[in-house]
Amino acid sequence: MPSAITSIVAPCVALAVAFVLGACQPVVHVRGHILDDDAVASLEPGATTRDDVLDSLGSPSSVNAFGSETWYYIYGRSEVFAFFKPEVLDQRVVAIAFAEDGTVKDVKRYELDDRQEIEPVARTTPTFGKQLGLLQQLLGNLGRFNKTANGAE
Repeated sequence: MPSAITSIVAPCVALAVAFVLGACQPVVHVRGHILDDDAVASLEPGATTRDDVLDSLGSPSSVNAFGSETWYYIYGRSEVFAFFKPEVLDQRVVAIAFAEDGTVKDVKRYELDDRQEIEPVARTTPTFGKQLGLLQQLLGNLGRFNKTANGAE
């Protein structure tokens, strides 16, 4: 009889182990433009126009809203394992600045090593008004309602 139980339990255990190990695979996220290095290298300052850039690279990921006109092509690849913080594997940004006449003025490339870590400020904006305690919140509505509000006396 033990061999019959073993023949059923062993495949079930193997299947359960396969599911558990399969669930632990990291997930890779790829976002943004995957640019062809030859297409970026073919951009010539002073000769390439905005339309040429659109034809060879496509629409930019972002456009500079202030100051000079600059197009940004952003690419990132990260890996997430279970519930841990995502790990950035690769990150590239190509910034293309245009001159007044619409031709490429400058092409800059930024890689993962060029990034700068920032520390967000953890402050909160104070709001003005009455700060109610727990008891005031729980008992604050007592006596504020009357019977005439529903039409009954």
